[in-house]
Amino acid sequence: MTLIDLLTPAAVISPLRAHGKKQALQELAQHAALATGLPERDIYESLLQRERLGSTGIGDGIAIPHGRMPGIDRLVGLFARAEKPIDFDALDGQPVDIIFVLIAPEGAGADHLKALARVARVLRNQAVLEQVRSIRDPAAIYAVLAESAAQAA
Repeated sequence: MTLIDLLTPAAVISPLRAHGKKQALQELAQHAALATGLPERDIYESLLQRERLGSTGIGDGIAIPHGRMPGIDRLVGLFARAEKPIDFDALDGQPVDIIFVLIAPEGAGADHLKALARVARVLRNQAVLEQVRSIRDPAAIYAVLAESAAQAA
């Protein structure tokens, strides 16, 4: 499974106009509800519960909020580029402008962890980061992510 197996063109949000972490998670839960058919509130609560364990801001302006949900049978991803950097309590203390949400089935286990690792690997590629940060068009961002996922496969 590659990063692009998790993502559809409709699941790329640019720009995300949230001003804080909770607002960003709410907006992303809204989009995730459309992509999964799951209740928005349940997705938001799952993402928020994970954030309470520790920030999913991994540094370099990147966050990968994630949660496990009953009622879906596949991993689903969303990519967002924030209009303005958001304080996400990241490990390096820097604000976040790149957010990849991962929603996994309740029993995903190792697949969930592998998907998180793949997402982190692609997003830590400086060339990919520079490209997605310089692009506003969601379709163009999707194309960059698809190309980088194909090269990583």
